[in-house]
Amino acid sequence: MDHLTTIQDALTRGDWPSVHAEASAWAKELEAEGRRDPRAQFALNVGHLLKGEFKDAWKTHAKALQEAEDIELVRAWTGALLKEQPENANVQLVAGLFLSQSGQSEQSVNRYKEAIRLDPLAAYPHYFLGQIHERAGRPELAIKEYREAVKLDPSYALARTNLGVAYQEQGQFELAIPQYREVIKLTPNDPVAHANLACALAEQGKTEPALLEYKEALRLNPHDAEVHFALGGLYETKRRLDLALKEYEEALKADPNFGPAETAIGWIRLNKGWREEAMESFGRALKANPEDARAYLGIARVYLLRGKQQTAMENYALALKFEKDPQKKSQIMNDLFREGNTWDV
Repeated sequence: MDHLTTIQDALTRGDWPSVHAEASAWAKELEAEGRRDPRAQFALNVGHLLKGEFKDAWKTHAKALQEAEDIELVRAWTGALLKEQPENANVQLVAGLFLSQSGQSEQSVNRYKEAIRLDPLAAYPHYFLGQIHERAGRPELAIKEYREAVKLDPSYALARTNLGVAYQEQGQFELAIPQYREVIKLTPNDPVAHANLACALAEQGKTEPALLEYKEALRLNPHDAEVHFALGGLYETKRRLDLALKEYEEALKADPNFGPAETAIGWIRLNKGWREEAMESFGRALKANPEDARAYLGIARVYLLRGKQQTAMENYALALKFEKDPQKKSQIMNDLFREGNTWDV
């Protein structure tokens, strides 16, 4: 039996580990022979997606669904499977995954719904349908699908994670936190799970438990720049500037181009009166992200302190231009009113 037939048989049975193993063997064989077939990479991509291995899924996506001729070959394959077995829920699921990854997200909705109709006890279609709703800005529908996925499979950590994130984005921290705690029970060594819980606790104002969770996340993965940065921000709210500075510096060790850490360091230095050092930090932040509003605001403050009003106003204007948060934008305007310089902006 050839690789493609073996994959198709496993796919129709919903034997996803066998799909992944056979696709992996096929892809390695093709590479060794200097040949390529996007169907091998797409099948491998499906395996990665179902296992929650999103970095690997992205790599295989680039090899399977980037070129137009590859997309058409995978489309023909999944279409043939769908024509042969339209009443197979797993085939409908894979067809949905193809559509959602080939620029046809909304069309994938019908395939996921059909998979649910054919197999009402399957959690995967609800999870991926939830993702489509979330990306389309339909949070209530996304939450509904993630909840159903968790109901059908309480051990589905990915669905619980997405449900927690969806709740948190709606400000429903009291619902998000239990989901994150359940994810930690399921995957206690997952640093992202601890970081998610820490973030929700911090937003609830529960600083000490949040600190513990961030520290656990960093124990499990000491090289996560974003978690170091988040922990630094939490220390800064507690006025522990020494510890905040240390975490921002650790973030830059993990990722030298992590601009937000440079901006945060710049503000700490500016508030200490270290203007030159602050300017250096803000400059590096803008090199990493030329649209960093907070870095422009810091530079504006430095120039204002130097008495260079015109240059300060130019940077205030850039801060206003790039600031997305209406509340922060309003604060910038308030600062300008106090200076009596809004006309310049």
